[in-house]
Amino acid sequence: MKILGIGNAIVDVICKVEENFITQNKLTKSTMKLVDEIEFKKLLTILKIEETVSGGSVANSIVGLAQLGNKVGFIGKVSDDDLGKKYEEGLKKENVKFFYSKKKEAVPTGTCLILITPDSERTMVTFLGTAGKINENDIDAIAVKNSEILFLEGYLWDEGEPKKAFEKAISHSNKVAMSLSDLFCVERHKPHFLELVKNKLDITFANEQEIMSLIDVKTFDDVIDFAKKVNKLIVITRGEKGAIAINKNEVVECAAKKNLNIKDLTGAGDLFAGGYLHGLINNRSTKENLDIGTEMSSKIIQTIGARLNN
Repeated sequence: MKILGIGNAIVDVICKVEENFITQNKLTKSTMKLVDEIEFKKLLTILKIEETVSGGSVANSIVGLAQLGNKVGFIGKVSDDDLGKKYEEGLKKENVKFFYSKKKEAVPTGTCLILITPDSERTMVTFLGTAGKINENDIDAIAVKNSEILFLEGYLWDEGEPKKAFEKAISHSNKVAMSLSDLFCVERHKPHFLELVKNKLDITFANEQEIMSLIDVKTFDDVIDFAKKVNKLIVITRGEKGAIAINKNEVVECAAKKNLNIKDLTGAGDLFAGGYLHGLINNRSTKENLDIGTEMSSKIIQTIGARLNN
């Protein structure tokens, strides 16, 4: 197997909202907020659902890789409930091997409200449910060993059980890639993430805000200096400024695509990472990897949701 992803198995519930909905509900635009089941259900009662689809950051990347013809798998914790069944079916339909045996859990399958404002930005409200309870027993060590690259998401990182699951997976892996996921996520786990980037990861995916927050710098030149010193592959998306990959002393850039009919920015980073990894495992050049990532990312932002329809 080429790539095995481990991440939050979350069912995305996509809703369109007006700008004032974000402020009225004390949300921070373009970020992800974790809530309990009560708050989640309260919000859900006042929203009109556009679409429901299997999601989760790394799962979106893995589906993108499957659609590009790669042999991939995914581990994520769901409960044996309606949403859990839908989640598994959604992956199987996309030819992703699901390395997890679901059972009835005390907590339901995780759900994420994706709130799309008229400017196409997305703000997420997540009830992690059982996805956030992943532990080392949920990790299929053989599946990890049999994959060329293990792909993890920062969203999953938490003290206790998920952390142990992460460490077990990393200890059995051949090569490890991780996405920093979200600015608040980076700020919550800064020392741990910095340790991972410096010592455990072979490849780090981040956007400009996340990486600058992680290493506490003010200019992008400082990011390039940091990446060169770390001596690992660091791939950064920069919105309208395009994307950049830094590997040892090699710095390669790629321009952003212009004149796109942007509908929803959900999944832009996920599909970018999927496209980049597709190039990497198929022995393309760094520039080609960035181009494929940018192409995938520009396609997904012109559709609603984080999955490309074949």
